Amino acid sequence: MKRNKTLVLFGYDWDRIEFKKLSREWKQAHAGFDLFSFPSSARLAWFDMERFSSLAALRARVQGARAVVSNHEQFGALAAALVAEKTGWPGTPVEAVLACQHKLYAREILERVAPEANIPFRRLDAAYDADIPEGLGYPTFVKPVKAAFSVLARTVHSHQALFDHTRFNRRELWIIRHLVEPFEKIVRRRLPGAGTAHSLMLEESLRGPQYCLDGYCINGEVRRLGIVDAIMYPGTDAFMRWDYPSHLPDKLQEKAEAIAARFLQEVGYTHGFFNMEFVLDEQSGQLKVIECNPRMAAQFSDLYARVDGVQLHEMALALSHGIDPATLPTKEPTAACASSFVYRSFGQTVPVRMPTASQRRAFSDTFPDGMLLQFPKSPGQIKRDFKWLGSYRFGIVHLGGDSPTDLARRCEHASSVLGWTAPYVEHAADLPGFIRNGDAWPAAIGTENASG
Repeated sequence: MKRNKTLVLFGYDWDRIEFKKLSREWKQAHAGFDLFSFPSSARLAWFDMERFSSLAALRARVQGARAVVSNHEQFGALAAALVAEKTGWPGTPVEAVLACQHKLYAREILERVAPEANIPFRRLDAAYDADIPEGLGYPTFVKPVKAAFSVLARTVHSHQALFDHTRFNRRELWIIRHLVEPFEKIVRRRLPGAGTAHSLMLEESLRGPQYCLDGYCINGEVRRLGIVDAIMYPGTDAFMRWDYPSHLPDKLQEKAEAIAARFLQEVGYTHGFFNMEFVLDEQSGQLKVIECNPRMAAQFSDLYARVDGVQLHEMALALSHGIDPATLPTKEPTAACASSFVYRSFGQTVPVRMPTASQRRAFSDTFPDGMLLQFPKSPGQIKRDFKWLGSYRFGIVHLGGDSPTDLARRCEHASSVLGWTAPYVEHAADLPGFIRNGDAWPAAIGTENASG
């Protein structure tokens, strides 16, 4: 079937892989840049969201595009909403994207519509790199009002720890301000009641297993696709792997969907993919929302394809044209369960060895269904990762299995082929620089993106 062309904004990493697979049937035009790779990242210096979306809309029309899509948290989701608004194409309302991405405002909305799923929160009354107010309770979870990729999101246990965490050099301050300012300009004009996004916020720390609810809205109707379980490295806020399908009981899955529906309806989220991160609080037994992201969790698309035979990226393309994704054909599942395995280093001075060419070939030959992503970085980039994220994510592997036991066995084998330690709790102490702080799952709130 001949499809109209789609404008894909900021289609990097997972999106680059998945949209490329679909490019023959779904013709695409692309716009955007990689925020964290030089020299394209230099565009941060003059990036303006309104100007970018206006030019993207104009060029897309000239190129024959009739729809727009993006799963990019920092700039793409909002830019896609603006483009859709300017062109009259199907899209998520701009104010709904702003409400989701302004984390402090989203908490205020949640407090109105689902207070039982909310947690105590407040703005940190201190400018970037300024003194920290006295009298705050600890431990507390600190995170930016607007950010992505879990940057600067962390549990701190004392006034000194919070002070140290919020010290930035001139380059870091430049990056932070230029990542937030494009969003800030639109918020000031379109959602002034939310207040500034140039701020950090504090939330009560929680303990309990974390989950991600994936779904989409069409004609205002919320449709759940599934829930992915997030497994953390013990004693940390760092993702160790993502498991699908979920082990969360059906009743709690339905409750999570109902909470998401209330929130999305309140912010006017009528069209588009969403991803709601939440915790099953071990103290209260209640579901507590971390955040609701106005885009697909692209990292999970491959997991759904393996287990359910659905192509989330194709569904997103269809939805961008106003086509109900439920009408798309599905494929035969290839696995009963699947995981996104996240490989990390917790020691900044411990060298990480990337697989050799022969190891990568051995991985491909042994696991033809496997997906391998590597993230080699310079010493300076690794240093910034440790300051902002607390660890260095150097690789991700996707695999499917006939059962959780089979999947674990395959991961063990694949990890040995690559020369890495398998990301399972029983092996966490063997990871480079890892210090185990306890067996309980960690405080698990504030992650800015469902991304390993």
